[in-house]
Amino acid sequence: MASKKKAIELENVVKRFGDHTVIDDVSLSVAQGEVAAIIGPSGAGKSTLLRCVNLLERPDSGRIVVAGTSIDAGSQIKSRDLAKLRSVVGMVFQSFNLFPHLTVLRNITLPQEQVLGRSPAEARERGRALLERVGLAEKADQYPNRCSGGQQQRIAIARALALDPEVMLFDEPTSALDPELGLEVLTVMRELADDGMTMVVVTHEMEFARDVSDHLVVMADGAVIEEGKPTDIFAAPTHARTRQFLRAVDRDGV
Repeated sequence: MASKKKAIELENVVKRFGDHTVIDDVSLSVAQGEVAAIIGPSGAGKSTLLRCVNLLERPDSGRIVVAGTSIDAGSQIKSRDLAKLRSVVGMVFQSFNLFPHLTVLRNITLPQEQVLGRSPAEARERGRALLERVGLAEKADQYPNRCSGGQQQRIAIARALALDPEVMLFDEPTSALDPELGLEVLTVMRELADDGMTMVVVTHEMEFARDVSDHLVVMADGAVIEEGKPTDIFAAPTHARTRQFLRAVDRDGV
């Protein structure tokens, strides 16, 4: 069987803040249609690594390839290459970042009109279809402050999907939510995974990492210390730091 095409490749990525190395020579790849979960202790560099994928953080060195667009961090990054890379990447943050003065539907249509050049009618049609998909069709004409945290995060997912990304990045999307509301968001993410969306998810939700992801990446101190099939790593982690982290997670009931 032919191997799947790579959607994301990171080669020897390094990111420093002053004298502190946050990402230390990280290389990894994510295949098209694959769900990769990144786990590890706080301060491991997980969120920074995710932000390097779409260059919200500029690496100090290394190479990043996303959906065929290659960026060499060691050379000057051309604006057209940066725009091309970001056009194929959708990102959902811990905070929802919705415009409070715009309706739910307008939060989804405005980026389509500005980034993709869609007509208002096209953008509304796409927006309503995505709100239906995330189970919030009835919220279209309401404002974000009339929605729960879980609903706002699902709206943020719909907004990202409206730009037709090839890759979706999720940075701790349920960390600001209580378990019940977080479950709403995880359900949508499971459905995206079932539909074959390429996803990289920084998460503290171990059940999602074990049961939904195809590829598990464990980070500590800015480095990838272990990666492979989630079932293998959860059942028999090979790195002492992974064992320590998973024991702590199990003890805390996360």
